[in-house]
Amino acid sequence: MSRSRPAATLLLSLLLVPAAWAAGPEMPAARGTPMLLALDTTTGHSPSMRAGTEAIATGAMIAVIYPESAEPYRSIFTQIIEGIEDKARNRVTRLLVGRNSSNQDIANELRRQDVRVVIALGRNGLRTAMAVNGELKIVAGGLLSLPEAESRKVTLLSLAPDPGLLFERLKSLMPEVHRVHVVFDPNNSGWLIRLARDAARATGLELVAQEAGDLGTALGRYQSLLATADPKRDALWLPQDSTTVDESTILPLVLQESWSRNLAVFSSNLAHARRGALFSLYPDTTEMGRNLALTAMDSLSGTVVRGQFPLRNLLLAVNMRTASHLGLKFSERQQQTFHLTFPEP
Repeated sequence: MSRSRPAATLLLSLLLVPAAWAAGPEMPAARGTPMLLALDTTTGHSPSMRAGTEAIATGAMIAVIYPESAEPYRSIFTQIIEGIEDKARNRVTRLLVGRNSSNQDIANELRRQDVRVVIALGRNGLRTAMAVNGELKIVAGGLLSLPEAESRKVTLLSLAPDPGLLFERLKSLMPEVHRVHVVFDPNNSGWLIRLARDAARATGLELVAQEAGDLGTALGRYQSLLATADPKRDALWLPQDSTTVDESTILPLVLQESWSRNLAVFSSNLAHARRGALFSLYPDTTEMGRNLALTAMDSLSGTVVRGQFPLRNLLLAVNMRTASHLGLKFSERQQQTFHLTFPEP
């Protein structure tokens, strides 16, 4: 557990501020003086890497474009980039973009270093990468989702946890659950729910997904399902959906009512586990960086499909007080898989 606690602490600090890591669609805007940094990395080649690595070894570069940010965002970006550089050990260049950085200067730097693929972090990193794109391939991270038109132009490894991994974890902690409820806005989470339907069937679960395009509709959906859900066989999933998982209205209602009815709630947001959800899955930032690098390397060989894909580099947080309230008892072996527990010791 100790290995992941610093990253989890940083993520929690992000989740508890207005421009939260997982509560909104983007990383914070860049602040401060204009800045453009290009840093050389080490060289070398590992035969275990996949096909895209060969292109890098012969001179092609990967550029990581990310916004200048204050803490704690800066540390999160640093952890992701360290993972990228650990996997793509050949030639990676960092481009730190300030508020007034010139797209032309960045484009010139990309050409000078023979960059073939860009890893763009956060909304501002992606905005910059798309502005100077040309013939570059773009792999994006640090975002929940993109409009469909944008997602056709890039490969996004979303911050949204893979529904299949969420459902597998739910079944391991509560084997008796057979039905999962979720309320979602199609504009925010439609792509994820399509994946969740297939994942639920593969996990032996029934997914009851209800659409809500505004807060009032979402509130009504929750009130209805909380009143009728069977705590012996049902569970409620809270996705990272700003329309249907409002932090000030929806979340307190869901946590209070689910507690009184002994209904299990699990979430895609780490902060919700701290507040009372049974468990959440949250990003392993360094592994996420390694996966971004692997995707970028594969894109050089033309093997990567454009679109948005859920995050599979995940860690587990469990609220032990909620588990006890639900009558759950975990074996020592199960508890060894918990990366973070609440209340914190």
